[in-house]
Amino acid sequence: MRQEWGKCRTDRVDSIVSRLEDPDTRSVIVVAHRGDWRHSVENSLQAVQNAIDMQVDVVEIDVRKTADGRLVLMHDATIDRTTNGSGKVSELTLDSIRNCYLKAADSTLTDLRVPTLDEVFEISRDRIMLNIDKGYWIFDDVYALAEKAGTTRQIIMKGDQAADQVLESFGRYLDRVFYMPIVNLNKEGAEEAIADFQEKIRPVAYELLYKSDTCQTPLRVKNQLAGKSLIWYNTMWNGMSGSRYDDRAVDDPDRVYGYLIDSLNARIIQTDRPGFLIRYLVSRGQH
Repeated sequence: MRQEWGKCRTDRVDSIVSRLEDPDTRSVIVVAHRGDWRHSVENSLQAVQNAIDMQVDVVEIDVRKTADGRLVLMHDATIDRTTNGSGKVSELTLDSIRNCYLKAADSTLTDLRVPTLDEVFEISRDRIMLNIDKGYWIFDDVYALAEKAGTTRQIIMKGDQAADQVLESFGRYLDRVFYMPIVNLNKEGAEEAIADFQEKIRPVAYELLYKSDTCQTPLRVKNQLAGKSLIWYNTMWNGMSGSRYDDRAVDDPDRVYGYLIDSLNARIIQTDRPGFLIRYLVSRGQH
């Protein structure tokens, strides 16, 4: 029985990877932003575990380095907002951070502690992909931990650097983890930047941003990347993918998620409502 469960876990990640690598996939990959924080606490072990349990494909987590060189999950530069402690992560030791408790979104104090990246790798192995945010410039440390934990194939990294900069600073990892450029389609030269990445790196996907529904670039980029790379859009709040965002989707998912999928060819969606999005995609036969 244990061997069968282990195989199921391995097959789970294999399935996600195969969809990431298929530019013609119809299925939509769901990314839980900071984990399932609505039913737990952002960047907590419980939030990651919830995402795993609900069959989310990717969990986005934020990683920072402590004063004594340990990697922990924390979005902000300080621990003030999300714990009952204070101070910069970079100036605090792991022990001092672990003495604090995490706060829920309504500031209620919980009994949860700030997790280390090692702990996240342990519960995530062969179960879910991991989008490591804020980890680009400390990726040597991130990769060393992932290699030790056996989770390197589950790592997704992103950045807004130009293709040549990525090759110079991150090139040695490009055949070891998934790298996805972040491109703001409102900025001049966005389409040229994508063309440059396609020529030099050919990433499996791009995270695209656009502020207003009047922006026509997403329609052109959809054609530019068709059959070549997947498109990732964010729906956490208004202005990341025009007016297509999670809170609006509660009343009309077709106008938000459906539009991004059908009109802009989104095949990866990062959301603050992963359970709701998965139910919608299941109803369409796309998850």
